[in-house]
Amino acid sequence: MDSCFISEAPTLDDTVDGAVDHKGDPAKRSFSGAWKSAYFIIGMAVVDRFAFKGIETNLINYLTGWLGESTAAAAANVNTWSGTATLLPLLGAAIADSYLGQYRTIVIASLTYILGLGLLTVSAVFTSGSSSNCKNSNKTTSCSPSQLQVVFFFFSLYVVAIGQGGLKPCLQAFGAEQFDQRDQEECKAKSSFFNWWFFGLAGGVSVSYLIMSYIEDNVSWILGFGIPCLFMVLGLLLFLIGTRTYRYSIKKNERSPFVRIGRVFVAAAKNWKTTPPVEATENLPPYQGSNQFKFLNKALLLPGGSGEKGKACSLSDVEEAKAVLRLFPIWATCLAYGIVLAQPPTLFTKQGTTLDRSIGSGFHIPAASLQFFRALTVLIFIPIYDRIFVPIARSLTRKPSGITMLQRIGTGIFLIAITMVIAALVELKRLKTAEEYELVDMPKTTLPMKVWWLIPQFIFLGISDSFTSVGIQEFFCDQMPNELRSVGVSLQLSIVGLGSLLSTSLISVIGKITSGDGRDSWFSDNLNRAHLDYFYWLLAGLTAIGLAVYLFFAKSYIYNRSTT
Repeated sequence: MDSCFISEAPTLDDTVDGAVDHKGDPAKRSFSGAWKSAYFIIGMAVVDRFAFKGIETNLINYLTGWLGESTAAAAANVNTWSGTATLLPLLGAAIADSYLGQYRTIVIASLTYILGLGLLTVSAVFTSGSSSNCKNSNKTTSCSPSQLQVVFFFFSLYVVAIGQGGLKPCLQAFGAEQFDQRDQEECKAKSSFFNWWFFGLAGGVSVSYLIMSYIEDNVSWILGFGIPCLFMVLGLLLFLIGTRTYRYSIKKNERSPFVRIGRVFVAAAKNWKTTPPVEATENLPPYQGSNQFKFLNKALLLPGGSGEKGKACSLSDVEEAKAVLRLFPIWATCLAYGIVLAQPPTLFTKQGTTLDRSIGSGFHIPAASLQFFRALTVLIFIPIYDRIFVPIARSLTRKPSGITMLQRIGTGIFLIAITMVIAALVELKRLKTAEEYELVDMPKTTLPMKVWWLIPQFIFLGISDSFTSVGIQEFFCDQMPNELRSVGVSLQLSIVGLGSLLSTSLISVIGKITSGDGRDSWFSDNLNRAHLDYFYWLLAGLTAIGLAVYLFFAKSYIYNRSTT
């Protein structure tokens, strides 16, 4: 977490330095910010997670059912869409930090989000109508939706992704900025804000897993898309109601941080062969990270070795660029973790559809609702981590947080490797059950194996989330330069996004390789002949390799103290 910059003198002025209210006047501490604002922002975030997960969780079943896609194609489409939705925040953060500001970006992105959800609802109406006609017809060829309907559906889906790209990185950064680090009470409250933020998101996701997956499977996909749309409208209204309570940061530097940092790399490249004169470097203040990436120091010079002020990059710009570059190895080695996170809403869910999901005599739980156990684990484990684990670890390590951010991330990556081992063993058990009861060639027949066998992998995934997801979020927010905190949020999301795209590529390549010579692919539509267990073992191995490389870079990582 960020350190508190508390003045030794008591604060007599009620104004908040560096912030204005909705009218552009200096923000008053007693009337704006802190929890007065945070409740509205957290409420909006909870609604956003409810809506997004309501679509993502069961999307693979919609694609394989109503749109008639194969398992491999549907998993690839879900991963591509999810990956795009979690990579676009990089663009959204850049636009917010450089041009629109966080508040305007949140409002515009929310309207785009609502538009996409509305279009999805309309597409479900069209698809539902076509399917009804199909059921009343003797022509089996009319059962597939038209190409226009499919295009309209995916267009709507990606409009939602664009809305996510603007909303996700800005909402949390805007919420964190409501707390003044110079005020002792607000600084303490800011730490609680992150805890309640993640706890609230888990709550919204839990409700979505339970309610939306049931509605989509048993009631109507029109409601499945329409209800998230309605809730997003209510969430935006809630956010707008809080407008008068928000604090809006004043930009200290008119130049975009992306322009400043990008200029450092360009200038360093241009000065690659330039030898810096002594006077250009002898007055540099001591900085613990300056010994890394020394080639960027040449951005302090002009071509030809001149150190003329006003034209070369500033020392602070160079150190900001170093801070960003230092994060890249950590980011890259976490991508295996991102690949694993793509599996619950796709392959894990498809596994569940083949198992016995009955409770009592007439109720069947939706396969997608199994992800509730992941969110429930987070809700249970986060308080245990904060109230029990941290104090014990603190007494042993003498560190305020118990363990470092990088240690927390590494622990979660180790646990996610264990998750995939468990998933592989359970899938092997499922395949043996199909063979034992001679159901291998009857893919639509429910296997005599309870769906509860899948719960352990979701529980381990939830525990891993509590370590790695929170750790990555805290790490990138803490180590990014001050004006790029929203980008720090988007970097954490980009791990999930790029992981989804990499998962798509893996599934595509492996599917082609393993389906040759008349063999069944690892991702055969008949899951009883597929080999998801092989894929899970592969992911476990990739995660283990990623963990080893991560530990190498984490051991040598130098924390950027200037951001804290």
